[in-house]
Amino acid sequence: MSLLALLAALAASPEPATPPAKALAPTEIVAAAPAADWMAIAPSELLVMDLAPDAAPDAAGRPRRVVIQLLPAPISQGWVGNIRKLATAHWWDGTSINRAQDNYVVQWGDPDGEDKGKAKALPEGLALVPQTEYTISGDKGLPRFFAPQSRDSYSPLVGFVGGFPVGMNPPVMHLSGGDWWPVHCYASVGVGRNEPPDTGTGAELYAVIGHAPRQLDRNIAVVGRVIEGMEHLSTLPRGTGDLGFYKTAPERTPIRSIRNGTDVPDLPAFEYLGTESASFTRYADARANRRDAFYIQPAGGVDICNVPVPIRRRK
Repeated sequence: MSLLALLAALAASPEPATPPAKALAPTEIVAAAPAADWMAIAPSELLVMDLAPDAAPDAAGRPRRVVIQLLPAPISQGWVGNIRKLATAHWWDGTSINRAQDNYVVQWGDPDGEDKGKAKALPEGLALVPQTEYTISGDKGLPRFFAPQSRDSYSPLVGFVGGFPVGMNPPVMHLSGGDWWPVHCYASVGVGRNEPPDTGTGAELYAVIGHAPRQLDRNIAVVGRVIEGMEHLSTLPRGTGDLGFYKTAPERTPIRSIRNGTDVPDLPAFEYLGTESASFTRYADARANRRDAFYIQPAGGVDICNVPVPIRRRK
C-alpha cells in the first residue's frame, strides 16, 4: 500500500470509542455535590436530647447526645409548637426512655404519665391538635415528586418537602384538591398518643429504630427525624415488658435534658442535601438503580425510605 493510501485509510478509520464514565455510588455523588446544593438547618429547627452518660464498661462516661430536626411549616406545626414549649420549660429533664421495642421504636417521656396521681404536670398553653392535622391540604404547598422510580405500597405518590419524605394523593399533581403527609422512615420521630380522638401533646415521643412502620402514616403525627446520635437510641437494650416497655426503673435510660437548638451554645451547624438539587436527583436515581461495581442488577425502583436525605455537619 502506498503512503498516500495508508494515510487515507487511517483518516477514514473511526475514532477510538470513549470508555463509558464510571458509575458513581450514592455516597460518591453526595461527596461530589457542590456547596450550593446543601441547605443549612437553622438551630431553631433542632431539638437536642442529652441522655445520661453511657454506663457500658467499654464506654463508661461517654456522652450521649441525640439531635432531632423538627419538621418545617406547614407540617405538624401544632405538635412542633408544643414540643418547643416543653423544651423551653425544661419539662423533659429528669424523665426517661421508657420503651425499646425491637424492630419498631424507642419511646421517651414521663414514666408515670399514665398514672394521673403521679404524672408530671404539663406546661400551660399546649395546643390540642385535631386529627385533621395528620395531613396537609394540597393548597398549602406542593411536594417535589419522586416519580416514576419510586415504589410505594402506602400512598399513590411520594415526594419530598423541605428535605423530608412525604406521601401524597394524586389530585395534588393536578394542582387542585388532594393532600399530603409526612411518612414514617427509620429515625423518624413521632408523637405517642392514646386511643383516638386523642392525638398526643408531644410530651411523649418516639423514634423509629426498625423497618419503616408506614402503617402509622396519617394515624400518628410525625414531627421530625434524628439527624445525629441515632446509635444512642437504636442500640439500647430491648424492653422485656409488653410492647418493649421496661418493667423496672433501673432499666430506663435517664434523660438529663432536652433543649431547643437555640438554647444549646456548643451545637454544631448542620445541613442537608437539597431535595430540589441536581445532585439529589442523581443520588436518588443511584439509590434506585445501583450501577457501581459491586452491583449486578439495577433494581429499577426504590422505596421512599431507602432514599434517606443526606445530612452532615456544615463544613
